[in-house]
Amino acid sequence: MAGGRINDDDVKAVRDAVPIDAVVSEYLQLRSAGGGNLKGLCPFHDEKSPSFQVSPSKGLFHCFGCQEGGDTIAFVMKIDHLSFSETVERLAAKAGITLRYEEGGYNPGHQRGERIRLIEAHKAAAQFYAEQLDGAEAEIGRKFLAERGFDQAAAQHFGVGYSPAGWDHLTRHLRGKGFTDKELLLSGLSQESRRNPIDRFRGRLMWPIRDVGGDVVGFGARKLRDDDNGPKYLNTPETPIYKKSQVLYGIDLAKKDIAKSSRAVVVEGYTDVMACHLAGVTTAIATCGTAFGGDHIKILRRLLMDNGSARVIFTFDGDAAGQKAALRAFEDDQKFAAETYIAIAPDGMDPCDLRLAKGDEAVADLVEPRTPLFEFALRQIVGRYDLETPAGRAAALDEAAPVVARIKNTASQHEVAVQLAGMLGILDTQFVVKRVAQFARWARDRGGRGPAPAARPAPAPSAARAPAASGPALNLRSPAHRTERELLKLALQHPALVSPAFDAYGADEFTAPPYAAVRRTIAEAGGAEQGVGDTAGYLARVRDAAPDDTVRALVTELAVEVIHGRTVDETYAGDQLVQVRLRAVDRRIHDVQGSLARLGTHGDPDHLAAVQNELWVLQQYAQSLRNLGAAAL
Repeated sequence: MAGGRINDDDVKAVRDAVPIDAVVSEYLQLRSAGGGNLKGLCPFHDEKSPSFQVSPSKGLFHCFGCQEGGDTIAFVMKIDHLSFSETVERLAAKAGITLRYEEGGYNPGHQRGERIRLIEAHKAAAQFYAEQLDGAEAEIGRKFLAERGFDQAAAQHFGVGYSPAGWDHLTRHLRGKGFTDKELLLSGLSQESRRNPIDRFRGRLMWPIRDVGGDVVGFGARKLRDDDNGPKYLNTPETPIYKKSQVLYGIDLAKKDIAKSSRAVVVEGYTDVMACHLAGVTTAIATCGTAFGGDHIKILRRLLMDNGSARVIFTFDGDAAGQKAALRAFEDDQKFAAETYIAIAPDGMDPCDLRLAKGDEAVADLVEPRTPLFEFALRQIVGRYDLETPAGRAAALDEAAPVVARIKNTASQHEVAVQLAGMLGILDTQFVVKRVAQFARWARDRGGRGPAPAARPAPAPSAARAPAASGPALNLRSPAHRTERELLKLALQHPALVSPAFDAYGADEFTAPPYAAVRRTIAEAGGAEQGVGDTAGYLARVRDAAPDDTVRALVTELAVEVIHGRTVDETYAGDQLVQVRLRAVDRRIHDVQGSLARLGTHGDPDHLAAVQNELWVLQQYAQSLRNLGAAAL
């Protein structure tokens, strides 16, 4: 560093002043390991049983799993990706120790490490925004909070503030504190303009977002005025200290109670976190403008310790978007050893609205674990089918069984499979158990990529987003592949011609894995019907929803490739829809005929009758498609 080496005595003073167990406890739950040592789940590698140990008397940590170890400074350096000097400066600031430098006296602020400077800029910005909330201009922000049941004390507790509507109020304020334009742009607090940097956030209500250690690393900004053309919520962009997939709003306030109670409540927004905490649910946290994912799970697992009594409760709006979010959360559910639950308030109210309407007790009651997340996910799938018919039950089973097959614990998988049989009304419980086990075996045989898709005629999209499928090279001489490609081109280029029928097609109706991946991506973006009247915006959303660059490139290719029909109209689109569906039905008929042959005349009479009935329904449906075309869809 330009300011010189930190004095050795000061480094020792920092080590002595900051107990290692106090620092480590900021990031994970520690429990007694005997002999005066503590243990927890290692934050540096994934593990299910704690092999990470801390010795407060020695000031050292060591993981017997990944062999990481060292003192307090080494721990903070690794977990927060800081240099040695940055770490010492950060710990010294917490301990109130003024550092000396061997060359040139005290180290001036502008020579400090990048992370330290960005953290300091955010701390100053949070204080600035909080002070602005008391001003006349911020009355609209105070009114917004009051209407949602939050008084001045609540705003102060969560550090809520207000960004002035002018162009560069914060930028000028931070410049006056010695921050450079480069630092302000790098922090995401300012943005480029034609001449000088301007404020990124203007005329908005501001929530400071803190990391698990309590440092402000970003902001969430809520629109207040109709003439604000920006999004409803605007978050800090990705910066060296802010990664949206790795931050949880409220974690700094909730972490101790999460560790103490082995319970975490995941809500959808900043005001929901506030409402929960004020209602006594102090384990509430929220993601910041992104879906709940693997990195968030790692943070929670370290706090929950994955013990048998741990609970994670997801609260989502009762609308379609909320249900979709719940199903997406289920995708990652198996990464928790904790039991996961879904909580949906009466009338679909979020915790903030519920607190306003029915008070604190209603919020506390909402998050009591009742419905396991897997049960909610399965009921959402099963509810889309007509269970009065054998074909409907069989199709529902084929979509739900792979979900149950993802449960890693064999005993739990069997128990849930039995519950699934009850939901479907299938009396032969063992048939469902065996079907689930079959999907689990397929998934293992295919390297964990999930079961091979089984065609079905039922009009339902996949329940949850699957990974982009890989497969053999596309054979465009294959009539099936040619038709599937043509239908996807229509869905991307002329969504009005295939809507709403296309959105009822499952990804498994596309035999080419790359095409199935594109179909899932369109569903993830909201479906082809979203593109009617807004093709450009729709295509952008589909590209953004692609799981990787390979699928994104194929979406782009299909969106620009010439459609082969002489006349691209409803008739042509209907022909492609019918051909893709008919081939899927014919494949299913072939499968069912094979099942009948295996059952022979000695199988269970009820099961035999059900399979025969399913075959008859499928054959009737295929005949209708051949005779009536698109009218039969």
